[in-house]
Amino acid sequence: MSEITPLDDDRLNQLREGFDASRSNRMAMNAVTTSGINPVAHNYDRARTLQRRFSVTVDNGEVTNQNHSGRCWLFSSLNVARFVAKRNLNLDKFEFSQNYAMYFDKLERINYFLRDVAALVRAGEPADSQLMLHLFADVMGDGGQWTMAMNVYKKYGAVPKDFFPETASSKNTGEMNTQLRRMLHTAVAHMYADPSAIDEIVAKGVEAGHRMLTIHLGEPPKSFDWEWKDKDGEFHRDGEITPVEFWKKYVGPAHLEDYVCLVDDPRAEHAKGRKIGIEHLGNVAGGDPTEYLNVDNAFMKDCVRRILAEQGIPVWFGADCHPMMDRDGGAWATDLFEYGKVYDVDFDMSKEQRVRYGDSAMNHAMAFVGVDVADDGKTTNRWRVENSWGCKVADKGYFTMADDWFTEYVYEVAVPKSMLPADYQAALNEPATMLPAWDPMGALA
Repeated sequence: MSEITPLDDDRLNQLREGFDASRSNRMAMNAVTTSGINPVAHNYDRARTLQRRFSVTVDNGEVTNQNHSGRCWLFSSLNVARFVAKRNLNLDKFEFSQNYAMYFDKLERINYFLRDVAALVRAGEPADSQLMLHLFADVMGDGGQWTMAMNVYKKYGAVPKDFFPETASSKNTGEMNTQLRRMLHTAVAHMYADPSAIDEIVAKGVEAGHRMLTIHLGEPPKSFDWEWKDKDGEFHRDGEITPVEFWKKYVGPAHLEDYVCLVDDPRAEHAKGRKIGIEHLGNVAGGDPTEYLNVDNAFMKDCVRRILAEQGIPVWFGADCHPMMDRDGGAWATDLFEYGKVYDVDFDMSKEQRVRYGDSAMNHAMAFVGVDVADDGKTTNRWRVENSWGCKVADKGYFTMADDWFTEYVYEVAVPKSMLPADYQAALNEPATMLPAWDPMGALA
């Protein structure tokens, strides 16, 4: 191994002298140490030209708020579902219980993790292998994917928020997740200590997980009496209904469960028009696997535009939300901040390089609810986004995304299978190229 050269005093003096010799360095230091980097780097000219006007909008009313949790994928998928439910119920306001969805996702994920790890232990996988260390570190996070959400809704349905409201732990999941993770780590330690008792350890782990979740989140309803007054003042009574029946009746007609996930994996070795999957990634045992069809970003845009304009329904998507984001102003554009000019550094990586070198991956899910389309009917200029960060940011919680930002930082969208051309539909029937559990395409929103 080559020697790592230390920074000596001569080199440190050169760095200091070089910095101090530049007036712009001194001005940047004075500004950033006082105000922070974002106000200094904010591109005023770009910000003032990023319009909040759209030729197509399907706004969803008052935005939701995931608070201090990583449930964006559940919030955004339920935001799409609530749009459908509101239309079918003739309501102006409606919200599903995200707590209910998280309860059953975590319960299923406990079972999935324990059985997955049990099989690896039986197969002789070392506890300190890269795979096991990744699974240990990632377990009981809040993140997920569209397919994982649909697995929950298909099996457990959904309930209006009034019937299973938020709790202290659903709004701030950190401590609950820590305790669940500790329980699962303990179970794995017992598996390695006594492989003959693995089945009993798994059963006890699922039982403990159920108990802990119910203590933190409450006991979810098996059925409820549903009645409502619609926006025209007409009263309706549905009687007793189960969560699965409610989902099928009021969301089912949109066939969200039949959607497929399109992903833009920019790495050259992963061909477009082919399926990819992630090993050991899932939540509901026996549910649909988490797989994606790798397509060009432009095709993803075209699908989203058509869904908004022709079907009038929001579109779930996943992105790397942090780069070039003005959170308070509610905007994304690739040149919204001029960090390079402040630091005199060229940030010139391509999307492929950002993925390959760990600089970018999907980390947040939202819903497209609008688009501005040029007069040619196809060229997209900017996008309207329903977030789940409450109404005190952006345009009452709605964000504006420049089209170039979509190109660079949107990785995944969920669309109806029927929209795909024949060759893409055929590709869905082919085996997926499986990527390791730690691949960046396995990042969870």
